Amino acid sequence: MKAYKELNREELQALEKELAKSYEEAKGLGLKLDMSRGKPSAAQLDLGMGIMDALDSDSDMKTEGGVDTRNYGLMDGIPEAKRLIGDMLGIAPESVIVCGNSSLSIMYDTVSRAMTHGFLGETPWCRLDKVKFLCPVPGYDRHFAITQHFGIEMINIPMSESGPDMDLVEKLVAQDESVKGIWCVPKYSNPQGITYSDETVRRFAALKPAAKDFRIFWDNAYAIHHLYEDRQDELLEILGECEKAGNPDMVFEFASTSKISFAGAGIAAVAASPANLEEIRKSMTIQTIGYDKVNQLRHVRYFKDFQGMKDQMRRYAQQIRPKFEAVLQVLESELGGLGIGSWVRPRGGYFISFEAMEGCAKEIVSLCREAGVTLTGAGATYPYKKDPKDSNIRIAPSFPTPEELARATDLFVLCVKLASVRKLLGAPSRRALRDGD
Repeated sequence: MKAYKELNREELQALEKELAKSYEEAKGLGLKLDMSRGKPSAAQLDLGMGIMDALDSDSDMKTEGGVDTRNYGLMDGIPEAKRLIGDMLGIAPESVIVCGNSSLSIMYDTVSRAMTHGFLGETPWCRLDKVKFLCPVPGYDRHFAITQHFGIEMINIPMSESGPDMDLVEKLVAQDESVKGIWCVPKYSNPQGITYSDETVRRFAALKPAAKDFRIFWDNAYAIHHLYEDRQDELLEILGECEKAGNPDMVFEFASTSKISFAGAGIAAVAASPANLEEIRKSMTIQTIGYDKVNQLRHVRYFKDFQGMKDQMRRYAQQIRPKFEAVLQVLESELGGLGIGSWVRPRGGYFISFEAMEGCAKEIVSLCREAGVTLTGAGATYPYKKDPKDSNIRIAPSFPTPEELARATDLFVLCVKLASVRKLLGAPSRRALRDGD
């Protein structure tokens, strides 16, 4: 079929009528599917159930150094867990603090600490007239929610296939002292699946910020979340690059096992320079007596070492990869050549990023929702939920069963076609009519 923009008005009207009929039939199917978050499926979680058997009432609960994990002590994590996370990130275990179950909580605490106490003797952010954060877009909605929660102004930074627009990052960081940080998902980024190039990482490490307390928030959430054995992205290690560039304190790196063991029951960690780690520890002595060392020990006993984690992720990929490929195949077969959407073929991570025609994303998501498929809200991948082009949609294939995913993807492409035709016809969307626009 010709690209939609090549169709004349009569052809578009006939196509709209045909698509509208198919859409009404789809609504009658009574679908009720949720693809709004990158959640592991039940089948994927079942693959990790062996972790529940790693400890029992007869287990030796002591670390390799003889510390009883049931008791107080080792506030910043047991050595074995530090080593496990360090190996995953390619850094020394001495650079790691292992906390609770959520890296998002560590990120929140880090921003909160900057607001109330500042970093390494600098003025707490709450005492400043203005605090700004750079936000690569499209990006992770929960990052943006944290900075918005603290009243921090967010600035969009466009993404390319090699990472954020570093010319713009370097310019803003160097000229504006109120720019205090940047959010980064450097490997298999959320939602585009992009891995930062070596040059991008080195340019980050060599930044010359006007603010002494500028920090890179390096959320390495998908460090080992590969979809393919023979096509795996590599990411240059940021802590070492910052140290070589003379900026050892400029980065906080975050990671967790939320999609390696169990969501909400994994272990999370932060890695940073000795000075940053010492400051974190001082706050931790006030905040907590210690995190769940039993859970840390459970993870170490189950995975044993980094190879065990990679083996687990290989099993997960065998389940997840067909889902990604099924969605991509439908997008290609149904939308390829129509000129009404584009998408990235990720090598890892949890999402497929779809770019609709400008001004169509909200309508597509609304049409899907009315027909029983819930997607991540349009605009969620931008600060303040404001996508300036109203075009980006994040697709999360991991949770539905293959059968559900097939139905949901068929509906999605139908809604893309319908919204696009109506946009080209200049017809008001159903959402606009409903909202009284």
